[in-house]
Amino acid sequence: MSKVRVLVGTRKGAFILTSDGKRDKWDVSGPHFAGWEIYHMKGSPADPNRIFASQTSGWFGQIIQRSDDGGKTWLQPGTPPGEPTTTPDGMPKGESNKFVYDTSAETGAPLTTHQFYDGTQHPWEFKRVWHLEPSLSDPNFVYAGVEDAALFCTKDGGKSWQELSGLRGHGTGPQWTPGAGGLGLHTILLDPGNPKRIYIAISAAGCFRTDDAGKTWKPINRGLRSQYIPDPTAEIGHCVHRIALHRSRPNVLFMQKHWDVMRSDDAGDNWREVSGNLPTDFGFPIDVHAHEPETIYVVPITSDSFHFPPDGKLRVYRSRTGGNEWEPLTKGLPQSNCYVNVLRDAICVDSLDKCGVYFGTTGGQVYCSPDAGDNWAPIVRDLPSVLSVEVQTLP
Repeated sequence: MSKVRVLVGTRKGAFILTSDGKRDKWDVSGPHFAGWEIYHMKGSPADPNRIFASQTSGWFGQIIQRSDDGGKTWLQPGTPPGEPTTTPDGMPKGESNKFVYDTSAETGAPLTTHQFYDGTQHPWEFKRVWHLEPSLSDPNFVYAGVEDAALFCTKDGGKSWQELSGLRGHGTGPQWTPGAGGLGLHTILLDPGNPKRIYIAISAAGCFRTDDAGKTWKPINRGLRSQYIPDPTAEIGHCVHRIALHRSRPNVLFMQKHWDVMRSDDAGDNWREVSGNLPTDFGFPIDVHAHEPETIYVVPITSDSFHFPPDGKLRVYRSRTGGNEWEPLTKGLPQSNCYVNVLRDAICVDSLDKCGVYFGTTGGQVYCSPDAGDNWAPIVRDLPSVLSVEVQTLP
C-alpha cells in the first residue's frame, strides 16, 4: 500500500507527518529546525527521499536545507559530510546561503555572489526564499522564488544558485510593487509536457510565463481587473495570491487573486472570472484534484481586512465544474468561533487513487480529507502558525 508524507513549514520549525494509504493514523516528526521560520518545504518528484526546505531567521538570514533520507537528517548543501553545519558561535556554514545574481540591470556590473543580509555588496538583496519547486525529472535541479521578487535555480542539489535574470530584467520590473506580505515570487509551476515552459506569480505584479526556460518572460494578466490600482486593467500590478494547474492539462490555469477566482484556458494569455456562488471571492490558496482536472479547491476568507472565514465557519469550497458552481465542504471542520487563515502555500493534494486534500491554518491545525474533501479530520493541532503544506505520495 502506498504511503504519504506531509511536509509542514511553520513560523517555529518544520514537521513531517506520515501515514499509510488509509490516512487515518499519523506519525509526527518534529520540530525540525525548532525556532526557525520554515517558509516552504517540498519533496523532489524525481527522488522520494529528497526534500528541500527554506529556513529563515532575522538574525542568521536565509539557509537552504536538504534531506536525502525523507527528513530523518538534514544538511546544508556545500557542507562536507560529517562536519557541523554551524560555526562555534552558531552561524550557519556551507554554501547554500550564497546566490549568484545579475546586477547589470541596476549598475552594469557583472554577476555577483550575494550572501543574505550582508548589506555591503549591492543595494538589492532579498529577504527570504518564499517557494522551492524541484524539477519533475532531476533531483538536483530546483527553482527558488524569493523576496524581493526574483527567480533562481540550482543544478547541483543546492550547493550553488544562479539567477534567471531575464525575469527581473523584464521591462516592467520598475512597476512591480509589494503586496501586504512583501514583493514575493511565491508560485512556480512547471509544465510537465514542455520543460521550457514555466509559470510564476508575484505579489503584487501578476503572472508571467517563459517558453524558453527562463531567458525571456511574458506578462500573462489579460482579463484581470483590480479596483485598487490606478488602471484596473493594467498589464502589471495585480495581486495574484496563487495559481494552480493539473498536470494533464498544463494550458488550463486556475487563480486565486486578491478578490476573484479566475481561470485561463490558453496558458494564461486570457483570464475569466469563475467565482460564481462563493460567499466571498477573497482568499489565498487554490489547488486542483489529482485525477479530476475540473475539480478545484479554495478557502474563502472574509476580506482583505478580515483574514478569517466568513461567520467564523471554516469551509473549503469545491467546484467540480472548473469554477462558477461551488459547494461548501464542512464535515469535520469547525463551524463556529473559528478565526484562522489558510495561507497561499498551505493547501495541497496527494495522488492516491482516492485523492487526499490537506491544508494547514494560522492556528496551527493541519487537516486531511482522504476522500477528496467530503470528510475532514485534524492530523495535528496546536502547531506554530502554518506557512506551507506539501505532500509526497510514496511507494
